[in-house]
Amino acid sequence: MQTFADRVIEFNRRLAYTGNLPGNFQVMNPFLDNPETKVVMSEFYHKYYSDNRPRKFIIGINPSRNGAGITGVPFTDTKRLESACGISMKSARTHEVSSVFIYDMIEAYGGTEQFYREFYINSPFPLAIIRETKSGNWLNANYYDDPLLFEIVKEFMIKSLKKHIDLGLDTSEVFVLGKKNAVFIEKLNKIEKMFDKLTVLEHPRYIQQYKSKEKELYIDKYLMALSQ
Repeated sequence: MQTFADRVIEFNRRLAYTGNLPGNFQVMNPFLDNPETKVVMSEFYHKYYSDNRPRKFIIGINPSRNGAGITGVPFTDTKRLESACGISMKSARTHEVSSVFIYDMIEAYGGTEQFYREFYINSPFPLAIIRETKSGNWLNANYYDDPLLFEIVKEFMIKSLKKHIDLGLDTSEVFVLGKKNAVFIEKLNKIEKMFDKLTVLEHPRYIQQYKSKEKELYIDKYLMALSQ
């Protein structure tokens, strides 16, 4: 019998975006770009998800280059993958701002085993998106940064959300990270009616960058929302 872990790993191994994109956007797929990503991702899910417990869904935006864009684990850079989850990655060393907040919150919740027993984190667009600047540099991008980009990837996002739900998720309440993200998730939910209730929380990157002095208050806010 397949476990939750088996289904997530299979989803990730088959993950591919083959659609069009506006000219200055690209998609990064760590499961194709780095063989070690598949290894550490599989180790992570076997460690925390080798059961068939229903879990609550926490919805991000799309992975960053230094978080799941490398490790294959949402909101998890290589530092947190090793220090909090006990899984080392030899081919890369990354620091991702959102990962710092998420793992501080997870520690306050009760630690990785307790948290991942109850929650599953992923994104409606589960691959990293990058955008070329006028100077030729490539930066992290969000699926909603360009109206055309969102319209192009919208159907892919709906299919991805439905596949996440089929892993074995509780859809009575989902937790959406980022207020702007929530606007777009609400649009998709009105079309497909996937979730009964959306609870919106400030995005970890916003908290770390702009509200770091109030970080403990935001951790408390997360804990109160997730523990109800």
